[in-house]
Formats: sequence, C-alpha cells, structure tokens
Amino acid sequence: MQINILTIFPGFFREALSLGIPGRALRAGLASLNAVDLRDFTHDRHRTVDDEPYGGGAGMVMKPEPFFEAVDAIEPKGPIILLDARGKLFRHEDAVRLSLEPELTLLCGHYKDVDWRVAEGLATDIYSLGDFVLSGGEAAALCLVDAVVRLLPGALGDHDSAANDSFYDETALAPPAYTRPAEYRGMEAPEVLRSGDHAAIEEWRRRAAERLTRELRPELGDR
Repeated sequence: MQINILTIFPGFFREALSLGIPGRALRAGLASLNAVDLRDFTHDRHRTVDDEPYGGGAGMVMKPEPFFEAVDAIEPKGPIILLDARGKLFRHEDAVRLSLEPELTLLCGHYKDVDWRVAEGLATDIYSLGDFVLSGGEAAALCLVDAVVRLLPGALGDHDSAANDSFYDETALAPPAYTRPAEYRGMEAPEVLRSGDHAAIEEWRRRAAERLTRELRPELGDR
C-alpha cells in the first residue's frame, strides 16, 4: 500500500510511523510512506499556506492551492481522505475497507480550518475521530494509518490478534485481558483463565465482552 500524507509537518509522521507495527510493515515493504510538505506547493517567499477567512472571524484558514497542486503532482490512485471534525466518525469497518486499497492519500488541515473547496473538490471521504477538535489533522491521520496498516496481510504475526480486537464484529468490545502475576496488589486474574479449560475460557470471554459492552459502550448494542 502506498500512503501519501499532505501536511505542513511531514516530520511528525516519519518518526511516529517508524515504530511498532506500522514501522515493521514499512520496513517489510507492506506499505510505503510519502509525507508531502504542503509548503513545497506555495509560490511566495514566505511559503504561505493560510490566509484570513472571507467574511471575517477569528483564526486562519488553509488555502486551497497547496492541496490541489500537491495532489496534481503525486497523481494518487484511490481514496483521498480529509481529516476534519465535521467528518463521518471513523470506525473499524472503514479501516477494513481502506486496508484493501492499493493507495491512500490523507489531507491534514491545521490552523482554524481548511478552505471548503478542498473538501468539495478533492476529498472522496471526510473522517473524524470523534466529537472533539484537534489542533490539526496530523494526529487523526496517524491514528487512521495505524488502524489501516495493522490490517495489511503480514503486518500482524497472527491474524487472531486482529480477530479478537474490539469492534472486529462491529457490535462488541474485546474481553478484558490478564497476564502474570496471578495476583497483584490484591487484585487477582480470573481463575478460569488459568484453568486450562478452553471451553470455559471462551464462555467467560464471551460473557465478559458482553458485560463490558453494556457497561462502557451500550450504544453498540443498537448497531
């Protein structure tokens, strides 16, 4: 998979995506990263990427030209995704769909906003991580890339690692996990998980996942 990220902070991604599962996937050639500096597509000596909003108001708005010219230069194939608080909530099923694409292009805004012509004229998808506002699209893009890359064949050593994740079946959280020591500060790992009875363990995990879903994310039961 080719991953293009259009941003004013390309260095933000090079370090973060060199670590963990994304880093392993990049080193193995399962994915490649092209962090594109939007300032390279400006035409003034200050490399200006923002301007005051039409109609007045606080904050600065990112100009459309750097986004459009960067996309023209790289000629991406596949989805072009704008990370924006107004977007559709990004979910596991979106990560699965995007993991099947040969190329993804992510558009990262910053400052107060991005000229809406970028959304209308470039983006095929607009995603948000939740009902909150970040200082820029970079952190959201990093989360999206991580969620997608870990699903690429070979990124995880064991498919079951993903199959047991929260949201894998779209309606339930993963059951709680425990490891050694069996007792820590007065808290014990459930005895059934240490019993070796695989049928009992699976039943416990199913019930625990249902309980956690009801307690922490009850709205998932309505999906």
